Amino acid sequence: MWDCLVIGGGPAGMTAGLYLARAGARAAVVERFAVGGQVLNTERIDNYPGFPEGILGYALAELMEKGLERFAMPRLSGEVREIEIGMPLRVRIDDALHETKTVIVSSGATWRKLGVPGEERLTGKGVSYCALCDGFFYKDKTIACIGGGDAALEESLYLQKLVRKIYLIHRRDAFRGMKVYQDKVLASPSIEVLWNTVVESIEGDTAVQAVTIRNVQTDARSRVDVDGVFIFVGNRPLADFLPSAVERDAGGFVVTDMEMRTTVPGIFAAGDVRSKTCRQVTTAVGDGAIAATSVLAYLENIHV
Repeated sequence: MWDCLVIGGGPAGMTAGLYLARAGARAAVVERFAVGGQVLNTERIDNYPGFPEGILGYALAELMEKGLERFAMPRLSGEVREIEIGMPLRVRIDDALHETKTVIVSSGATWRKLGVPGEERLTGKGVSYCALCDGFFYKDKTIACIGGGDAALEESLYLQKLVRKIYLIHRRDAFRGMKVYQDKVLASPSIEVLWNTVVESIEGDTAVQAVTIRNVQTDARSRVDVDGVFIFVGNRPLADFLPSAVERDAGGFVVTDMEMRTTVPGIFAAGDVRSKTCRQVTTAVGDGAIAATSVLAYLENIHV
């Protein structure tokens, strides 16, 4: 039986795993793919303490992974299908059932879709949610980016180095992202912001050719020819495997207290899967440390 299974190998999960390993807990990190999470899809991180010149996303993930390797943290490869409540908890990973005293859910979040005609059909054929993954394919081309938060602004700034022109489409009259990103976007000669505008459909037969847009103030519709569409309209949690007894917020994110405890004893949550206002690598690391510390305290007071 495990003392703890950490579900997800992003910054929150790796930090939790590190703390548990150093404490001598019988724990393992469960990850479907490579450890690192969405950090692997980030070109450069400029706001992580200790790296005054910034650090490439994959490089930070590699350094975190080395910490786990130093303490020989076990890894379980596979997808968590469900968690059965009880004492112990029963976690189904693919077809295998594991018993554990506690779980830290650090499975993260994924991109939220726009939900317009053409999006699903043209995903992978010009519709993308990851600038670092797909930006290279649009070198010297014209693209549309959709959104107005940090992700939309930061990814547009990355893409401007590759493409010829970006139409940044935002449904409001002001950005929601950090001012440092706003200033850079508005100063860029290759980024044209379309304010108060929504995308109604993405057009193309076998590849993206255009977007149909509507101005929400005038209701005027038009077509903009583009070679690709990058969608940055928020995230949704990767937590479908959790039992219904675990409380969620309106967006489906896991509700915890300040000690990362959920509404089910023995189940903790950390990182982007958690209901909170700031989703950054730094906050994920902090969540992971708190969750692991809470797990260790919990283990001291149960008898399984």
